[in-house]
Amino acid sequence: MNIVKIGKYEVGAGKPLLLIGGPCVAEGEAVCLEIAAFLKEACAKRGVQYVFKASFDKANRSSGRSFRGNGMAKGLEILRTVREKMQVPVLTDIHESEQVPEVAKSVDVLQIPAFLSRQTDLLVAAAKSGLPVNVKKGQFMAPEDMKGVVGKLEDAGCRNIMLTERGASFGYHNLVVDMRGLQTMRSFGYPVVYDATHSVQLPGGLGNASGGQREFIPVLSRAAAAAGIDAIFMEVHPNPAKALSDGPNSLDFAGAEKVLDEVKAIHELVGKMQ
Repeated sequence: MNIVKIGKYEVGAGKPLLLIGGPCVAEGEAVCLEIAAFLKEACAKRGVQYVFKASFDKANRSSGRSFRGNGMAKGLEILRTVREKMQVPVLTDIHESEQVPEVAKSVDVLQIPAFLSRQTDLLVAAAKSGLPVNVKKGQFMAPEDMKGVVGKLEDAGCRNIMLTERGASFGYHNLVVDMRGLQTMRSFGYPVVYDATHSVQLPGGLGNASGGQREFIPVLSRAAAAAGIDAIFMEVHPNPAKALSDGPNSLDFAGAEKVLDEVKAIHELVGKMQ
């Protein structure tokens, strides 16, 4: 397996678990710093590697009136502040090829949203940035279809690739996770990530926003860890009920710690079997 390097971290088979965690969107500097500080300490206590995650822009909200961020300039400023003050790597989404040069100056990992996972120009632009690239598998794609995504990134010169499972569409307003897909994507030779919180999302389930079933996050996370993952992705907020995006499928601090403990324990057990 190719080992992905994110700053001083190494992600992949035989390496410590990685947490990609933070709020859905960069709501403001204070709350982002609060979340980053909490998760950094929680991971340090457990020997887990940590990358802060927040989107500077949520371009795919259910409603055009929903909060999508504070604008690109302010959003990236918040991400730079978190990176500098917390001394942690930062990941964010990109939505258009033209955003890549500017965004790449402010973060350590570029993420391709699931809805855009087959957009060749976006993948190529991300690959050419020189940064690690995390691609979320489209809800409309089979796990084996991600081999084509990997090929596009490799052809553009990228070898620091991670693939994320975040559920597949199952009828209207529902997602399911096929744990077999984690093994399929891992067979492409790159680390796999399980998105614990988006996998329980109910897309558009609230009419003008997405709902969620956070009560299923622990059991699905344990199952994913048992299937074999290299990293876990969680959206975390001090008060999910007041989060400006994805509150119904976000974890509070206590919930995040519980899931992290369970996933780490299973991850280490699986590692001994391989």
